[in-house]
Amino acid sequence: MTAFSRFTPLAQSLPATVPFVGPEAIERQRGLKVQARIGANESGFGPAPSVLARITEAAPEIWKYNDPENHALKTALASHLGIRSDNLVIGEGIDDLLGLIVRLVIEPGMPVVTSLGAYPTFNFHVSGFGGRLVTVPYRDDREDLDALLAATRREDAPLVYFANPDNPMGSWWDAEAIITFARALPETTLLILDEAYSETAPAGSIPPIGALIDRPNVIRTRTFSKAYGLAGARVGYGIGTAGTVQAFDKIRNHFGMPRLSTEAALAALQDQAYLEDVVLRIKTARERIAAIAAQNGLLALPSATNFVAVDTGRDGVFARAIVDGLMEHGVFIRMPGVSPLNRCIRVSTGVAADLDLFEQALPDVLRRFR
Repeated sequence: MTAFSRFTPLAQSLPATVPFVGPEAIERQRGLKVQARIGANESGFGPAPSVLARITEAAPEIWKYNDPENHALKTALASHLGIRSDNLVIGEGIDDLLGLIVRLVIEPGMPVVTSLGAYPTFNFHVSGFGGRLVTVPYRDDREDLDALLAATRREDAPLVYFANPDNPMGSWWDAEAIITFARALPETTLLILDEAYSETAPAGSIPPIGALIDRPNVIRTRTFSKAYGLAGARVGYGIGTAGTVQAFDKIRNHFGMPRLSTEAALAALQDQAYLEDVVLRIKTARERIAAIAAQNGLLALPSATNFVAVDTGRDGVFARAIVDGLMEHGVFIRMPGVSPLNRCIRVSTGVAADLDLFEQALPDVLRRFR
């Protein structure tokens, strides 16, 4: 008798994959307690007090569904960015939007171009919808724009993913290079320009909104999870032409946005003074992580994000030993997933107490494995 499966052939062919193993799972698996949570690129500085106050104030309305059109948040974002609200789509974090974009564009077997070692959740969505990943290596620890363009043209790919600033290396390109890249792509190729770390990027690295807003083959994704300190609220948004954005209404979860998350994002957007303060604190923390690395004979790579990639000078085995060794001290960090990027460890910025623990534990871990 043939075994019956209720799942599609595609679903049956996929491995049970979790793109990122969370610190909670590591605690359960290893019986260890996370003392310094500086591995998931969250903001240990948290949201603004005004945001927490608004969440508390709005909590009694949690019995209501959120506005399925996300009118208030789109209107506020449009005013903040200087665009129209019909240029915006709201989603449950960038991860949700990435899945929707792949679903809109990719059918089984279609090629999708990205960098080898770039954000793995995007790859997860591509595989989940049957796309064929085409990857190009990083060059000098940056995503290679020339190679991405060449692969896109060679494969006639309908979708290409590029993050600026980049995760996991923290590297970036200047705005003009990105604009040139976007304009050189075939009209049949949709570019996902992931700008999750745009608030922490240096001046001149983020293209002006107006530079790409009229291109129907560009969708820019941003989030409240990083500098705004709302990772647990899951609020992301996409910026594109009205026609591109409208397509999301065909497939998105119209009641997916939590009501309190929307209120939190609205309050966060209004408190730009707090955002400016956090960006300065992130910069200070990056400098401290670099100093700790140097004190231990490691090299911190330049970073435009809320984390720092630290070159261990060895290989992925050595970097993994450091990651695991630090966890024994309660310090949770991560590392890139593929060679040669995985010679690095990745440390998120955080409050002084968390970086104190990292500074104390790192020398002991290195002594054990050197």
